Parts: sequence; C-alpha cells; structure tokens
Amino acid sequence: MADHDRAGEPVPGFRPPPPPGGEPLAGRYARLVRLSADEHAADLHRANSVSDAIWDFLPYGPFSSAAAYHRWVREVEAGPDPLFYAIQNLETGQWSGVASYLRITPEMGTIEVGHINFAPAMQRTRAATEAMYLMMEWAFEAGYRRYEWKCNARNLGSRRAAERLGFSYEGVFRQAAVVKGRNRDTAWFACIDAEWPALKEAFRAWLSPQNFDAEGRQKERLGDLTRLVRVSSDPALPGPSGD
Repeated sequence: MADHDRAGEPVPGFRPPPPPGGEPLAGRYARLVRLSADEHAADLHRANSVSDAIWDFLPYGPFSSAAAYHRWVREVEAGPDPLFYAIQNLETGQWSGVASYLRITPEMGTIEVGHINFAPAMQRTRAATEAMYLMMEWAFEAGYRRYEWKCNARNLGSRRAAERLGFSYEGVFRQAAVVKGRNRDTAWFACIDAEWPALKEAFRAWLSPQNFDAEGRQKERLGDLTRLVRVSSDPALPGPSGD
C-alpha cells in the first residue's frame, strides 16, 4: 500500500449533501409527508391501538390515549433530527406508519433511517416497502455516501427487514444503551453509495406491478433480489432472508 493511502482511500469531489428538508416523497403505493400532530396523530393512534407489541423496541410508547400520542407527536414534529415522516398507504388511503431520518451528518455523508413504526395494517404491504425505498432513494440521490439502520439486537424482525431491504450486517455494539430500564445491545446495518444502483434496480423490479399476481402475491422476493448486493449476512438470522 502506498504511503498516501495508509489513512484511507481519497474521496475526490465529495461535497456535503444537504440535510433533508422534509419534502414529500411519493410513489405508486406510499406517500410520505412531514409528520403533523393535527393532521396525522388521530389516524396513527387509531391504527396503532390494535397492538401494544409494536412499541416493544421503541424508546417511547405505548400511549394510553389519543391525547397522549398527540402530545408526543407535537413534541417531535418540528425537529430537524430526527426528522419524522407520516406514511400513507395509497392503496387504502390510511395514515398507518411513521419513520424518520436521524443522526444526519452531511459533513461525513452519513444518515440513518429509524423510529420506524408500522401499524399492523401496514406491515408486510407494498406501501411499507416502498416507503423505505423512497427514503433510501432520497438519501443517495442527495449525495449521502452511507445509509444506516440500527436496531435492538433482540429485534429479529427488524434485523430481517434490514437484510431484506439490502442493508449489510456490520456487527453488534454491546450494552449500547439503557432503554425503558432494560439493556440494549444494538445491531448495525448499512448500505453505501456504490451499492445503490443495484439496490435501486432490485426495488424497482420488486415494486413493479408485474411482480404481483391478481391476488397481490409476489412472484420474486425482495430478499432474493438484494442478496447479491449485500456484502455480509446477519448470523442471527437462519436461512434466506425475509420475503
């Protein structure tokens, strides 16, 4: 290795990308807009109230009432980091998901997706997948070099989702936090800009109407389409990843 490469490969022409401004993101199945207590809290609380289990791995919730959830949304809706989106399933018209950008570090070219909370009605839908694609697309098209996903290491559902969406497993940070009075080991996943073109094609192929039969069943699994892009697999997950 040449002496000038010892500290890492040069990144010629890198310019810090802009921070996300909360502009709407829309596709065929999902629409994302800046989270608003007045516009979204009632619908989201109603969709979430089906199950308290969706809050198990989040640092807040469950909420005892619609008013309590409204107050929480009011507290976070204007923040630049995390920057929260409400997610609408365009096939049903319902607001039934939340996600955010966080740990936004333009000077390093890194950004994370997190605070993901899909109500039961949105889970395992095309809208849920497209919402994640739209957020990833914005980040890489804006010029970010690294897009991160972190979760409680015990949250196998989140770990499976990360791999299905094309994130590569990078390891576990032990005793990374105390959340709701419990230890949290954090599993790390990421995609990088060099992988984005192939991931973009995988998402587009999976989201294509031609990938679903008349009953809405997928023909090709997204996890199969992204498997060749991922550089590492999560050893905690047996067998092929997700659907």
